[in-house]
Amino acid sequence: MPVHLLPLSRRAFLTRLGAVTTLASSLRAAGSDIDPNLIAILNDTHIGGAQPPDSAVPSNLRATIASLLRLPRRPAVVVINGDLALKDGQPKDYEHFSQLIAPLTEAGLPVHLTLGNHDDRTVLARSLKGRFPPNITTVPSKHISIVKTAQANLFLLDSLKATMVTQGLLGDAQLEWLNQALHDHADKPALIFAHHNPRLGGDSTHFPGGLEDSDALWEVLVAHPHVKAYLHGHIHHRDFYYHRGIHLLNTPATSYVANREISTTGWTLAHLHPTGGDFTTLTHDATHRWNGVTEHL
Repeated sequence: MPVHLLPLSRRAFLTRLGAVTTLASSLRAAGSDIDPNLIAILNDTHIGGAQPPDSAVPSNLRATIASLLRLPRRPAVVVINGDLALKDGQPKDYEHFSQLIAPLTEAGLPVHLTLGNHDDRTVLARSLKGRFPPNITTVPSKHISIVKTAQANLFLLDSLKATMVTQGLLGDAQLEWLNQALHDHADKPALIFAHHNPRLGGDSTHFPGGLEDSDALWEVLVAHPHVKAYLHGHIHHRDFYYHRGIHLLNTPATSYVANREISTTGWTLAHLHPTGGDFTTLTHDATHRWNGVTEHL
């Protein structure tokens, strides 16, 4: 069951349609202020039910959303790539999270969620019941989907092995689904989203806590030349790598970092075009060296 927080009119429309796991860009919020080529990427929000509203973590998410909504052209898609909850995915965590991101759906922007190791699938589904259309997928219990945009298809994967288990795992069934889905949607470049970092191509310091079936995943990805990038969070840092023809983008956390001397919090704005994509980091600290830096892929 994929997790899509949709504007009310879209939810009703998709429900009547008998929504499936593929969401087309043509169903996005209409309006001249929406840029079909823009994607906002957030991750590691780590919202807790008991966090005071003015504390740093919820304040960072609120500031991110405010910045996003102030853009002259708003993104057609918002992806929040895992670790939505603070620690172990309690109901109050997702209630607070829903309150904080409500301005996005109220503004007509669809929000697509993936899961991380601090999330709980069952609690999330129960907490957000009625906020996203019911779907039946070919991979039971996994939150996976395809989001079609003007320039690329986004494949949202579920790397949650178990709540509070640091390592991630996709599993054979999900990899089989992905392989077939990539085959069936080869009309545009593919961007792969999952919370966990792969254990290849990047900084080996972070491999122990990464995706256990990284090698199997990469064999699937390299078999499809239209796969251009794998985007993840989990590390609470920012890096760009390249492995076997595929870009790896480690996007910054919105919540907090372990070492402020080398990292900071923020989010990513992607501008896709026919020849590639421009991924711009936007930090909460406007003076940070990452702020406004664009990677051209």
